[in-house]
Amino acid sequence: MIPVSSLKDRAVALFGLGGSGLATARALLAGGAAVTAWDDSPASVEKAAAEGIPTGDLSAADWSGFAALVLAPGVPLTHPEPHWTVRRAQEAGVEIIGDIELFCRERRRAVRRPAFAAITGTNGKSTTTALLAHLLKVGGRDVQIGGNFGPAILGLEPPKAGRVYVIECSSYQIDLAPSLDPAVGLLLNLSPDHIDRHGSMENYAAVKERLIAGVEAGGTAVVGVDDEWSCAVAERAEAAGKNVVRISVREALDDGVFLDGTDLAVAEKGVRVFTLKLAGIGSLRGAHNAQNAAAAFAAARALGLAPEVIAAGMASFPGLAHRMEQVRTLGKVLFVNDSKATNADAAERALTSFDDIFWIAGGKPKEGGIEPLRPFFPRVRKAYLIGVAAEAFAGTLGEAVPFEMCGTLDIAVARAGDDAASSGLAHPVVLLSPACASFDQYRNFEVRGDAFRDLVNALPVV
Repeated sequence: MIPVSSLKDRAVALFGLGGSGLATARALLAGGAAVTAWDDSPASVEKAAAEGIPTGDLSAADWSGFAALVLAPGVPLTHPEPHWTVRRAQEAGVEIIGDIELFCRERRRAVRRPAFAAITGTNGKSTTTALLAHLLKVGGRDVQIGGNFGPAILGLEPPKAGRVYVIECSSYQIDLAPSLDPAVGLLLNLSPDHIDRHGSMENYAAVKERLIAGVEAGGTAVVGVDDEWSCAVAERAEAAGKNVVRISVREALDDGVFLDGTDLAVAEKGVRVFTLKLAGIGSLRGAHNAQNAAAAFAAARALGLAPEVIAAGMASFPGLAHRMEQVRTLGKVLFVNDSKATNADAAERALTSFDDIFWIAGGKPKEGGIEPLRPFFPRVRKAYLIGVAAEAFAGTLGEAVPFEMCGTLDIAVARAGDDAASSGLAHPVVLLSPACASFDQYRNFEVRGDAFRDLVNALPVV
């Protein structure tokens, strides 16, 4: 745990008692703050109280006495409308912050400031976070990993000299961290997502940019430049005097890390200084994972690792569950769990990674559906549609791709497995890459991915 000493002896309102909220409450109490915690869920309040966390109805509280409102990232700050606690805090002139902000304050108070890498982007955050942490561990570093991926940040070990924090940051968390100041900041990419929580793409991008704009003096900003939004962020950061390392999987760079065929190339002032081979690393298959690898490479170098050490770490990276996870091979058929692909942009990354795809798609649809994926339909031999989106997806596929209305994942896995096995293709792939949220049938994408894995592992060996 990281005790939050910056609010010692101050009264603090805390709202949101999920995993990160509970960790934050414990850290505040350990640092000597006077906490009043609350949640709209009575069960969550009861659980917190049972753990000894002081609770109290914040709707009846005197807000003039609070030094801060610490808000869980899942609670609306601005859109679709501010949560009632946000309005109460604003009326009382109380600052509104989150757990990432509290960590940044504790880091600045440390006698010797530990290294801190913060990762954001629309897609690829978790893989890049895990990969960077893996590379640093291979390099012998003392690594703490968490944030939006893994343990809550304040549940990690306290700052100390030589320790490195590798933290995934969602847009919600960045919005609650006004003094976010990583030593190395990574922005992978930007595409429309969470618009309901930010109001517009412009607002969403502006929130993400704060992570790069906040990189501390002497630090490094690693920015993907394969979309116009991120490219503009890189230009503004450089104009502001930041040390910017650009990454790309679409074009060669005179300075930066880019994909050249199946290799990562590192260039400085127009000269290639290192080449890293990605071919044969199954956990980093596809252009999207090449982008993750490029970002992690650049960040690891900025944190002091030699290129040769980074290359060894890349080769041993095991990958993450639900993100292009190679579940099983039956005969010639490879089954891939990409349940984390909850939007079309993420599914595109999977569809570009294989040639003969038996595609399981559907769930709770997001804006735009799968129309943006039309250029990749020739890679799909047949689609197996599930969930609420099935009918709309069928309309988009039309005559371009054969499809079957399966409804549920168990039927889709069985039908796709049979068709792939009898296809006669050399390398057929049954790919769960839904391009949808899971909430129509599953609690989250992890539960959906676990169900897929269980179904695949239950298939008989022919």
